[in-house]
Amino acid sequence: MTFQFIHVTDTHLIPPGQTLYDLDPQARLRLCLDDIARRHTDAAFLVITGDLTHWGAPEAYAILRDELARLPMPVHLLLGNHDSRPNFCQAFPQVPLDENGFVQRVLETPVGRCIFLDSNEPDVSWGVLCDKRLKWLETELNRSSTLPVFLFCHHPPFPVGLPKMDTISLREPEKFAAVVAPHAARIRHFFFGHLHRPICGSWRGIPFSTMRATSHQVALDFATSDAVPGSHEPPAYAVVRVDPEQVVVHFHDFMDATNTFNL
Repeated sequence: MTFQFIHVTDTHLIPPGQTLYDLDPQARLRLCLDDIARRHTDAAFLVITGDLTHWGAPEAYAILRDELARLPMPVHLLLGNHDSRPNFCQAFPQVPLDENGFVQRVLETPVGRCIFLDSNEPDVSWGVLCDKRLKWLETELNRSSTLPVFLFCHHPPFPVGLPKMDTISLREPEKFAAVVAPHAARIRHFFFGHLHRPICGSWRGIPFSTMRATSHQVALDFATSDAVPGSHEPPAYAVVRVDPEQVVVHFHDFMDATNTFNL
């Protein structure tokens, strides 16, 4: 039996009546959710890996709450560097927190444990997993010493070759690497956001993937180092299909109107 879920990232919602880089993030998210609700009613859950809003505005979290309410599956939300933990918690009081107040939790599934991490650090763009957050992760990994694991975070713990984005990835990644290393063989996949690009590969033997945002994108530019080059490439979400032998990630450009036909 195949277990299926949906990965969405970087919705960057803003208060109503405004635009972001000449785009309407709410309208694009609505198209994304409409497509998911139409195509993937069999998905076990949907996860959004951070940057839910662009400025952390309470009105933006209210928009997100209202948009997500019409989905037929549960939704799990992570925080990114553009988010406000207090405003998020006020809008989503039902979301579990760890013992230190971070938006971290574990979801038990038929294919293993999904561990959701909180790399938000107020007033900075890079990611942080402090000693308290890493201790929580270590405890949860040890608690599931025989089960497969899927990790979710906003920030990647490694560079990808996009110069400016690489300066705002996870700080002190070696500490994170030391925590996950003893469990690497059973970490089936690492999902993250932040980069606004379709990227996949492996890190220290752990497969990973991320994708384009539902809002604006980061251009494929390995040279520019003094700014983040943006683009209006199509937004996407991912359909993740898991069974005992494989993890398959399908990227879908939900606004692509290209005609389909039988080959």
